[in-house]
Amino acid sequence: MLTSNETLNKTQDLSAADLRMDVKHLDFLYQKGAKPALNKVSLPVHNKRVTALIGPSGCGKSTLLRTMNRIFNLYRGQQVKGEILLDGESILSSSVDVSALRSKIGMVFQKPTPFPMSIYDNMAFGLKLNGDLNKVQLEERIEKALRRAHLWEEVKDKLNSDASGLSGGQQQRLCIARTIALEPEVILMDEPTSALDPISTAVIEELITELREKYTIVIVTHNMQQARRISDYTGFMYLGEMIEFGETSQVFNQSKHEKTQQYISGNFG
Repeated sequence: MLTSNETLNKTQDLSAADLRMDVKHLDFLYQKGAKPALNKVSLPVHNKRVTALIGPSGCGKSTLLRTMNRIFNLYRGQQVKGEILLDGESILSSSVDVSALRSKIGMVFQKPTPFPMSIYDNMAFGLKLNGDLNKVQLEERIEKALRRAHLWEEVKDKLNSDASGLSGGQQQRLCIARTIALEPEVILMDEPTSALDPISTAVIEELITELREKYTIVIVTHNMQQARRISDYTGFMYLGEMIEFGETSQVFNQSKHEKTQQYISGNFG
């Protein structure tokens, strides 16, 4: 098992080019005086790789994900201690432009969240807020992102249609396209296929594998087989702690901690 300190020491030995993000000794409280939802969590996030976070419900996976682009700042009273580095720079500093940070670190949620507007306006919304593109550049960026999300051919003739008319799988691909249109460095995904049918899930998994060539991805999943299929690294969390972290093949086939073995084998409890 890699303890938090051992994980941290291991990440310090890696070159800067190999790490895109680095979480160090992170504590998180939902309110002052409450039991920490995260306790001394450390996590190296490797560049252009998929890192999966697994563990039982309530173990802190989604909480950890939400600290990595400071969504917790939207809620009063939530507190974080420790470090989160993006390309060696702290994202927790009070001087950080949080809106710019969320452009660099995009988020895809469990339930598809298209805006109540057209497909085109969904895609253009963030680009207009975060850039100074002319109409031609805007349309080129939108088409490029939709093609990368394998959605262009399905929607190119109905860009002015309401996005809510898309299927669940199409809506989730739209949300992914909307995220990558902003050209982020990291994409966070919180159980992005849990509400989808098996065919749509397979399409999203294939897309994630392709996106790994350009983006660094961290995904929360309850699906053990999904973690095996698409991730390069896996972290197992339990009761707010990072119990074990390593290459996915090692964690699943040669896990060093008994709790990890129990969880993966289905004998957890």
